Formats: sequence, C-alpha cells, structure tokens
Amino acid sequence: MKTKYWAMMMVAAWGMLFASVAISDDDRRGGMFKRPPGVEPVSNQAYAEECGACHFAYQPGLLPAASWRRMMVELEDHFGDNAELEADVQEALTSYLVDNAADKASAKRSKKIARSIKGEAPLRITEVPYIRREHRELPDRLVTGNPKVGSLSNCQACHTTAEKGIYEEHGIDIPGHGRWDD
Repeated sequence: MKTKYWAMMMVAAWGMLFASVAISDDDRRGGMFKRPPGVEPVSNQAYAEECGACHFAYQPGLLPAASWRRMMVELEDHFGDNAELEADVQEALTSYLVDNAADKASAKRSKKIARSIKGEAPLRITEVPYIRREHRELPDRLVTGNPKVGSLSNCQACHTTAEKGIYEEHGIDIPGHGRWDD
C-alpha cells in the first residue's frame, strides 16, 4: 500500500514539474526552468553608444552570428550610410554581437529567431522569417503607411519595452492607433 502511495506521489510531482516547464514558454510566466523573456537587452555600453547614436541599438539576439559578422565587415555601406569604426572598436563590437547572437542566446525569442532562419543569414531584422510571421497580421497602414512608424525596423515605435528586450503583444502601442491587444 505504501509503495502504491509513493508511486502516485511521484507521478503527481513529475506532472507538476512538466506543467511548470510548459507554462514557462510564455514570456510573462515563470517556471522551474524559465529562460529569460524576449531577447537579452543590450549590455555593452560601447555598442549602445556607437550604434544607438544613429538608430535603435538592436539586441544581438535578434540576428544570428553570421548576420552580425557580415554586417560588421560592411560598415562603409551600412544601409546607405558610412558607419565605419576604429578597428579596435569594430572588433570589440563584433565580438559582443557574435557572442550574444540569436543562435548562441538562451532567450526564448532569440532561439525562435535562430530556428526560423534557413540558408543565408539575413542582414536586416525585417528579413528574419520569425519576425515577419509575427507581424504578418499588421496592415500596411499601421506600419509603412504610418509616418510615426515607417518600417518594421522601427521596433521601439510600437514595442514600448523594446529597449528591455521585451517584445510581447501586451506591450504594443501603435502610434496613431493605440494598443494592439485591445
């Protein structure tokens, strides 16, 4: 009788353990094996200052390492601008980006981003299949037709917690439209 009781207790304990792992898949909930939500925020001050001086300092976990490597060797023509850096700064920032890229990160969305990429690594975050899928239901009038947004590359225009690496639907506020999850 005692053996049967303990066996049932073990089954219940394992059930609770696996339920907590399943629940932890949502960015807002915890769990025994919870990974960081979204993507890891930018943690390199030099990167935040150098790249953030011209545009949103995209988290390294939004692209795979191959994308960051390609981008950092093509800085003389960085999406139409010359973003060349001193060699030592370029090397340090490349290391930071590659070491924290989507295919090396533990954050949930970074892993999904990395898994979605087949073939050549994209140079633009807006070319990442996972990101394109996540935005597919947005009408053009709210993005490209919205002068306060302009492009999917303007993450922080709608994602109010983008700087923290949190890109959840409940944190979306589209300029001129309002909250997306309403």
